[in-house]
Amino acid sequence: MKNRVRKLAAIGLSAVMMLSLAACTSGENASSNSSGGSETKKETEAGTGKIGVAMPTKDLQRWNQDGENMKKQLEEAGYEVDLQYASDDVQTQVSQIENMISGGCDALVIAPIDGDSLGTPLKAAEEEGVSVISYDRLIKNSTAISYYATFDNYTVGQKQGEYIVEALDLKNAAGPFNFEIFTGSPDDNNVNFFFGGAMDVLQEYIDSGKLVVQSGQKTKEETATEGWSTEKAQSRMDAILASNYTDKDLDVVLCSNDSTALGVENSLMANYSGKWPIITGQDCDKPNVKNLVAGKQSMSIFKDTRGLAEQTVKMVDAIMSGKEAETNDNESYDNGTGVIPSYLCTPVVVTIDNYKEMLIDSGYYTESDLQ
Repeated sequence: MKNRVRKLAAIGLSAVMMLSLAACTSGENASSNSSGGSETKKETEAGTGKIGVAMPTKDLQRWNQDGENMKKQLEEAGYEVDLQYASDDVQTQVSQIENMISGGCDALVIAPIDGDSLGTPLKAAEEEGVSVISYDRLIKNSTAISYYATFDNYTVGQKQGEYIVEALDLKNAAGPFNFEIFTGSPDDNNVNFFFGGAMDVLQEYIDSGKLVVQSGQKTKEETATEGWSTEKAQSRMDAILASNYTDKDLDVVLCSNDSTALGVENSLMANYSGKWPIITGQDCDKPNVKNLVAGKQSMSIFKDTRGLAEQTVKMVDAIMSGKEAETNDNESYDNGTGVIPSYLCTPVVVTIDNYKEMLIDSGYYTESDLQ
């Protein structure tokens, strides 16, 4: 009888030790991030848990679409979603992310307002084992970032530059052509790629004198538009027109996105009577597509946020199930702590010739959206 009791006690003690070891293993499931750090990860599985989605603002159409696409696709995959917009205020976004962490989010998808501003909440995310996907804009100087989901932003700039080369026949035309540049917010890392891609195509024509920047404003810093603001772009174009184009035509304006292009177009409609220039854009915002149809904008870059959301949900699933996510660029995006594994979706040029096919036939917009 004593031997039987001892045997049962030993079995019980072994079971307790095994359960204890399992609990420790679960609580200490460490995984390395892209820059070689190690953090404690929550034990989860694909299709379960709560995901925080932090978007910068509702003021630009594209972020509303990004946020809603993310929420819809995550919920369809089985997740609870906490979607927040920060009104382009950094401290608001910091507070929202802190609340997502304290509110039990298992992973975060963050499109930052300022890529350098999230150090404190992201350190807390690492400590709590909450994985982070940087969305569209790269979060800088943080080891908390597991993946980056974006479009091929260098290609965006290239395609804008190539469109200008073809539209003006710069390889053959004598020129000169008057040219102005409007890029985006200096705190957005994507600007480096938009501007760099476009200038890699156009710089030779500036250097040769075929493209003449009458304002003299050629650098990324001189041509920046804080907050991607339509109003700031319009105000700057007002000043450029008044100082440089009262007696000459403006031939082309490189605008890195549609909100800056809209500001340029508004200014031209109010202050300019010369030949209408070629104007580039990006995002296919509704007002800009309407301007494209009306001949006020020459092209825009279509970045189908449904595809970006789909790829991000795949990253979330991989993280939640402890697997490696699919990436297609593991070289280009160093956030200051190391290269972040990235997935780059493909941007497409939209013009008057293909906007119906790309935007309406694809279901992105309806006919009535663009009337």
